[in-house]
Amino acid sequence: MIKNLAEKYADYIIEQRRYLHQIPELSLNEVKTTEKIVKELKKMDMEVITFPDYQGCIGIIKGGKPGKTIMLRADIDALPVKEQTGLPFASTNGKMHACGHDNHMAIQLGAAKILTDLKDELHGTVKLLFQSGEEVGYGAKYYVEKGYLDDVDAVYGVHIWSAVEAGKFNLEAGERMASCDAFKIIVNGTSAHGSAPNLGNDALYAAASIVMNIQSFVSRRNNPLDAAVVTVGTMNGGQRFNIVANHIEMDGTTRAFNKQTRDSIEGELRKIVENTAIALGVTAKLEYSYLTDPIVNDNDNLNQIARNAAIKLYGEDVLVPMTKIMGAEDFSHLVTDIPGFFGFIGCYNEKSGMVYNNHSEFFTSDESTLHMGAALAAQFAYDFLNQ
Repeated sequence: MIKNLAEKYADYIIEQRRYLHQIPELSLNEVKTTEKIVKELKKMDMEVITFPDYQGCIGIIKGGKPGKTIMLRADIDALPVKEQTGLPFASTNGKMHACGHDNHMAIQLGAAKILTDLKDELHGTVKLLFQSGEEVGYGAKYYVEKGYLDDVDAVYGVHIWSAVEAGKFNLEAGERMASCDAFKIIVNGTSAHGSAPNLGNDALYAAASIVMNIQSFVSRRNNPLDAAVVTVGTMNGGQRFNIVANHIEMDGTTRAFNKQTRDSIEGELRKIVENTAIALGVTAKLEYSYLTDPIVNDNDNLNQIARNAAIKLYGEDVLVPMTKIMGAEDFSHLVTDIPGFFGFIGCYNEKSGMVYNNHSEFFTSDESTLHMGAALAAQFAYDFLNQ
């Protein structure tokens, strides 16, 4: 039933994906994107919630019988990437859906079509969240803080992924995506002429030493069985080629799956930063921000529903393994206090040249399998409400 409906709406899903691909908008500014989604949902005679001070929307499908509430989530923002795919529907505005969020929106619109057709059979309510601002790491918080998930019993989300073959799903239990936290290190020294460095306290040398030393947390302090990453992404400072630098600022990120590991990183980095600075005669300050939690599929019921839904639709061969990844997802904000499931939908197709990683200017997907993602979302919602 759901499989057949997904095939019926396959062309619609592709059409929506191509339209949305051409109008990418950056995080928290998805005005035209939101207008398009609202228009499509209202065509389905659906109640739609919009927000006066925020982008995105929520479509509501009320089942024919009372019951629980499931939320399906699709993110809607793009990246500041200049597209180089050469597609006839490529973006020309200097932005790009290089992470596949156009696919997520189209898949969810397809699921909306399917579930609208079946709404009389549903025991409960489906909320379709089209979420602003995933790429900035906190866009999902708005909907939680405003109470739009207060009546939600479970949340479902997926990401199209270049490491998985098109037409396959990765729906595994356990750790799937890492936490993402950010830090800034500010180093202050004393300037001197570059020909007499002994008369100053070199902030640049100290900063370079800090960059090297903080890697000792991963290599020597952290349990090697609990993955962690510490990356410094920027270093800025100094005045001139022949002046000992007196001020350096660095920005970086940390990643972990394990809560104990994550909680230990800030304190360990602070000790390394401050003591390295003391040893080299400068001062250094660490500013640390906690952003997104790790995504862990730890609800046995939802894990089973997801896998059974895929098998019911397409057989066991549709499920493939994938190593957990250190990338992060602000889907984690939606499931802080609510059970959730997060999976991956394949888009890799070597024969069609769809081989580039997410965030690449050449990234694209195999549209012929997008309807399978819509079927999976609809089947998950249907089975959760009617179990």
